[in-house]
Order: sequence, then C-alpha cells, then structure tokens
Amino acid sequence: MSRSTRTISGEDITRSVADALQYISYYHPADYIRSLSQAYAREQSPAAKNAIGQILLNSRMAAFGRRPICQDTGLVVVFAKVGMDVRIKSKRSLAELVNEGVRKAYLDPANPLRPSIVSDPLSKRINTRDNTPAVVHVELVPGNQVQITIAAKGGGSENKARFTTLNPSASVSDWVVDTVSTLGSGWCPPGLISIGIGGSAEKAMLLAKQAMNEPINMSELMARGPSNAEEALRIELYQRINALGIGAQGLGGLTTVVDVKVASWPAHAASKPVALIPQCAANRHLTFALDGSGPVELQPPDLSEWPQIGADDLKVSGVRRVNLDTLTKEQTASWRCGETLLLSGKMLTGRDAAHKRMVDLLEAGKPLPVDLRGRVIYYVGPVRAVRDEVVGPAGPTTSSRMDAFTEKILAETGLFAMVGKAERGPAAIESIVKHKAPYLIAVGGAAYLISKAVKAARLVAFGDLGMEAIYEFDVQDMPVIMAVDAEGNSVHNSGPLEWRKRMAADSIARSIGV
Repeated sequence: MSRSTRTISGEDITRSVADALQYISYYHPADYIRSLSQAYAREQSPAAKNAIGQILLNSRMAAFGRRPICQDTGLVVVFAKVGMDVRIKSKRSLAELVNEGVRKAYLDPANPLRPSIVSDPLSKRINTRDNTPAVVHVELVPGNQVQITIAAKGGGSENKARFTTLNPSASVSDWVVDTVSTLGSGWCPPGLISIGIGGSAEKAMLLAKQAMNEPINMSELMARGPSNAEEALRIELYQRINALGIGAQGLGGLTTVVDVKVASWPAHAASKPVALIPQCAANRHLTFALDGSGPVELQPPDLSEWPQIGADDLKVSGVRRVNLDTLTKEQTASWRCGETLLLSGKMLTGRDAAHKRMVDLLEAGKPLPVDLRGRVIYYVGPVRAVRDEVVGPAGPTTSSRMDAFTEKILAETGLFAMVGKAERGPAAIESIVKHKAPYLIAVGGAAYLISKAVKAARLVAFGDLGMEAIYEFDVQDMPVIMAVDAEGNSVHNSGPLEWRKRMAADSIARSIGV
C-alpha cells in the first residue's frame, strides 16, 4: 500500500454523518445569520421585519435548546468527494454507511428529527420512519481524504425547483426573474436562489444543488464588483429578484434573497439548460473532511453573532386577541387582511395525508373521526416531543397542497378558519369567500418559537400517519397574520405589489442595490 494511501473507517463516516445532521438541525450557518441580520436592520416593511425577527429569534432559541430550527428536518442530500488514495474499511457501500448515519441522526432520542421520506412514491407512499434513504452523489478525486457536504433540504423549497432549456441566445436572467415571480412564498423566503447553467438536464440541476451550499458572500461581491460573467449575473439577479418586492414570507418587503448562486458547465451548441432551486430560511448544510484520524469533531458556532432579538422586539401595534373556544362566524368575518392575531384555545392540526383521508371519508358518505364544526385547523406536521416538551418544533407547512381539498372540507364540515404557510390558489380563495372561512399564516422558519405557544397536545385521529396525524393543540398567544380574509383579499397579492411599487420609485431601494 502506498505511503500516501489512507484508511478511513466506515464507522467514522457513519458517525460523522449522524453528528453533522444533528448539528445542522439546530445551528444555522453563521454567514446566513449575518446576512439575515443585515436584512432585518434595513427592512422597512413592518410585517416582513417581524417575520425576519421571528426567524432570527427562533434560530437563537433552537441553537441554545439544541432542537430543530424547522419542523421539516429535510431530505438528506450528500455530495461525497472520495480521494483516489483512500481505502474505506467497511463491508458496506458508501451509500449504506451514509444511510446508517441518517438513521442514527433522525432517531436520536435526545433530539429526534422528523422523518419525512416515503417509500413507493408512486402509490402507497409509506413513511420509512427513519428518513432514509438519502440522495448520495459520489465523485472520485485526487487525494487521500473524503470530503462530505451534507444538506437537509426542506420539501417546501424543493417543490419549487424548476428547469428549462433555453435557446442559446435567450436571457437566463429574464427566465429566472420571471420564474421566481411565479413561485409564490411556499419556499420560505428570505433565502437563496441557486442557478445551474449548461451541461444537460441532470447536470444543470446538480450544479444548482451543489452551488447552493457555497458560502454567502453577496455583500463582499457587490463591494468589490464582479470579476466574471457568473458573478455579474449573480449581482443582476440579486437586484432584480429583490426588486420584485416578494419579501419575507411573501408579505412584501426589501429582502427576498440574501444571495444568488450561479454555476455553469459547457453545453451543447444547440441548447442552454437552466436549473433553478430555491433554498428556504432553514438553509441547513455543512462540509467536513475525514483523513483517517477519526470522526469529525464539530465545534458550536459563536452565538454572539446571533442578534439579541427578544419577544418585545416582535410586538406589533393593533394586535387582536382571539379566543378559539368561543369563536363565531361574525368574529372571523371581521378579521382583515394583513392584521396580526394572537390565537388562544383549542385548534386542530392536519395536513396532506389527513386531508386526503377526510375527503375520502366524506365522498364515501362516512363520518369523520373528528368534528370540524366551528374549529380552526393548522397545517402542521410537528417534530416528536422530548423531555418536558408538549410538542416538538411545529411550524406551518405549505398550504397550497391543501387547495385541492379545501372546497369539500369547507362545504361539508363547518370549518371556521385555516392556518398555514404561503399563498392560496384561486380555487381555494374562491372557497374561502364562498364559505366565509378565512386563512391565516404563521411564519415558516420559526418552528421552535411557535411550539412554545402550544401548551397541550393530544392525538385525536389517524395515528398511523405519524407526523401527519390529527392532533388537538391548546395554544396560548400563537401569533398569526391574516392572509386571506372572508372577502378574498390576499396579503400575498397586496404586500409584494405595494413594495414592488415603492422600490421602483423610492430611494429605499438603494439600500439593497436595486
């Protein structure tokens, strides 16, 4: 064996993957926190500033509590660069070693992570219960180390990935901006947009996914100026995307992205493949190297870089307190688009799988296992509780996935209101108006913070669905924003439109380089 050859234990790979996944579940990358703190300081939209503040406070709480930043603890994606002078000592494949690490991390009793992966995606969609398998990409490179970049990609942002093949002369910038303008806010901004250009369809997507894990450096890039076409495109896209006024959580504001990443590869002369992948506010990723000396040793970040934002900083004027236990139609009809409500009392939970089951029962003429009359339902799939927790991190899921079920549920159950994340589609808004059942949003990316408003939780239906089961939460002062009122007015339409106009005409746009 060559002197330069190194042996790396398979157990060290497994242990390092597990430790890294635990680490990124509760520690944001410091570069993201710095960029988000700058965005918070300059934000002039009260709603967007409050949302960013909640994300920052949640991040600090998650770091100290060592509990997940977001209830969606992600699909695990691994990029492994294996040195050609490395011998991995194991009877298992690299993918098997990685998956054992994923299993250990997601089933860790001290900080269990939510398993979201389903097998047989075409039909049965049964949860694997341990979040395996991961998506593993392997590249052989010179050297005697194994470098692993590991990411936990949230479903809300992954669902907004897009691909096209442009004509060679077409503008990448125009396509990206037009596409981002149609994505809505289900990808949980403020985050990143990552672009892959060239190669083939699968190569462009891979470029975009890899580039997403590079350090955030837009401030430095804008200060020194671009040195190549990719950097020039990054700055152009950063300015144009933020000028859309989408803002934090789609509420309208100055910052939609804190950075834009661009990676390119040679392409066929007849085509220009372009991939776009958003990164949400969770932004979980980490790169480490193994050299045979043992598993990776991860040091906590310097939490002094996290801004000292407290609950008092997030208080807004004109807050309406709502008692869910005595709620009436007259009260819900009085809620107005854009106002902040504090919810107290009992609410139900339920998301994709629970809604499908309920609709299937209704269509079969069978009774539901829970009475929805006069109730509010929260679209959430929480993390399992530990220690003295009532519930684990419990942030909202993307509400548009419930749009197909909304008319049936509202028409036949007497549900009063819904709470989720991001915008609703035209059909859902039509049902909201028809049945006078408004829709509210909680801040995506503030899951641990939101969970502290839950004072009790009990399983009421569909326990076999795991995190998608229906629970009854007893909440106290849970903050939400009226997103679609009983008249059909939507904050996701009015907010970005207002800030797009302001930024086009006002000098405040200069603060982000627009």
